[in-house]
Amino acid sequence: MAVRRGRSTDKRSLRRRRVLRLRRRARAAGVCRLCVHRTPRHVYAQVLDAEGVRTLVSASSLDKALRDKLKGGGNIAAAGQVGGSLARQAIAAGIRKVVFDRSGFSYHGRVRALADAARAGGMEF
Repeated sequence: MAVRRGRSTDKRSLRRRRVLRLRRRARAAGVCRLCVHRTPRHVYAQVLDAEGVRTLVSASSLDKALRDKLKGGGNIAAAGQVGGSLARQAIAAGIRKVVFDRSGFSYHGRVRALADAARAGGMEF
């Protein structure tokens, strides 16, 4: 593990710093937060309340309704389906405006596909 100016620069700690910075800004906005998490096999997304305590709506590539439609859970197509499903559920629950929390992942590939699908489904961020 490399250390530079007293801070750890390994991959996990850098991602953790990005996560905390973004969540601090989201909490200051006082709006619900759309959190994304990705693993090599699946994509998960949830909408949390403004304090970040309760999950209001969630969707993942493991959901039975989506699993039948998907060829695999860890690809861009699956992320798009998860984003669309989450948007439908959020709109039904009366949640339209959110802050997008990419959880330290770069806004590219599956994270971007999920965000685009959620926007296309009617969410604003």
